[in-house]
Amino acid sequence: MPERVLIVDDDAPLRESLELVLAAEGYEVVTAPDADSALRRIDDSPIDVVLCDLRMPGMDGLELLPHLVRRLPAATVILMSAYGTEDLAIEAMGRGAYDYLAKPFQPSEVLLTLRKARERERLRRANQLLQREIDRAVGNRPIVAASQPMIDVLELIERAAEFKTTVLLTGESGTGKEVLARAIHAQSGRRDDAFVAVNCGAIPENLLESEMFGHAKGAFTGASRARRGLFLEADTGTLFLDEIGELPPSLQVKLLRVLQEEEVRPVGESKPRRIDVRVLAATARDLEADVATGRFREDLFYRLNVVRVEVPPLRERSQDIPLLVDHFLARFREALGRPVRSIDDEALEKLVAYAWPGNVRELENVIERAVILAEGERITAGELPANVVDARDGSAPPGPGDLSLKRGRRAVEADLIRRALSATDGNRTKAARLLEISHRALLYKLKDYGIRD
Repeated sequence: MPERVLIVDDDAPLRESLELVLAAEGYEVVTAPDADSALRRIDDSPIDVVLCDLRMPGMDGLELLPHLVRRLPAATVILMSAYGTEDLAIEAMGRGAYDYLAKPFQPSEVLLTLRKARERERLRRANQLLQREIDRAVGNRPIVAASQPMIDVLELIERAAEFKTTVLLTGESGTGKEVLARAIHAQSGRRDDAFVAVNCGAIPENLLESEMFGHAKGAFTGASRARRGLFLEADTGTLFLDEIGELPPSLQVKLLRVLQEEEVRPVGESKPRRIDVRVLAATARDLEADVATGRFREDLFYRLNVVRVEVPPLRERSQDIPLLVDHFLARFREALGRPVRSIDDEALEKLVAYAWPGNVRELENVIERAVILAEGERITAGELPANVVDARDGSAPPGPGDLSLKRGRRAVEADLIRRALSATDGNRTKAARLLEISHRALLYKLKDYGIRD
């Protein structure tokens, strides 16, 4: 079914030309010369996309925008103007507009913007379906996917979920690997069976085999009763092996055999037992390096590394930070009985600029602390830890001993953006063209790097 586009503009020739261009691309187009007519068109038929002029007689585009957002919550609104300033465009997007087109524009610009909007809507719907599937398994641990890296991760785990294939989740501590493992389980055909999680580094080595595979009564001193073991507890369900890189070599051999043969032999028993378990594993270690040094078995690594999911650190997904902050605020406001409802702009800028070595877990702790310390309904920078407030700007050049390519790339990007803005006297539309990125991408980067005109 073709997408229906509503064009709202008092310029009749522009409406007609846009209608011809969009109709030729397969869109179904309706037009309106003013805001009142647009609202009547909304009542007549469903609308997917609205192209709306910013300056119109009577109710202008900014005044119309909240009506569109409220009455068309699933629609994409794109504003157009030859007169609005860049600050006005930012204000419009802050009120719910998806993007802004500066007149005059080429038909290709409009079509590209609509294609991006269509892709954004596809991802939004996919993520809504995903979230409904994982809510009951993940509980109050959020999976935020505003940033492209996390959207890519969620799409990958969605594709892998339905198969029994082993998944290896890698990434720094605190990035949410267990939450993603639970999401995989929740989307799989095993969702109604057990999800069993074990931290391989938290169990003493002499107890690991018994914990994993179970034991018979009297199998060793202290075994006063039989134990099923984690694999049997997870039978027909999912077993999550966290910190798999901490598994000792003796258990690596036995785990490999279990994965290959799909059977376990409890300690003290003579016959193996068949199992049907989907195994997910996670590690913060560099397993390839451990394989090279002999610390981790190569054959086990390749058996686990069938589908690899690399979870990005929080510093590489700064677009997710405001959403995570909102989530944690709501949770701790209710859990702690505090009146805190929001965070001021300065404090949020500090959170976005901070590098988050402890990732989402560290951010969660910082927000809990701030909710406790806040004196009113809003968190300020004064309630944030000193290391967060005093952190170096993420766009600043790295020091002489800092060899991080990621921080270096951010510094180079920030420098090029500043130079482009300087060359265009602060005109962000022209600067985006010089940088060969979209206007919307530039706005995100300006916020991400804390660059002000």
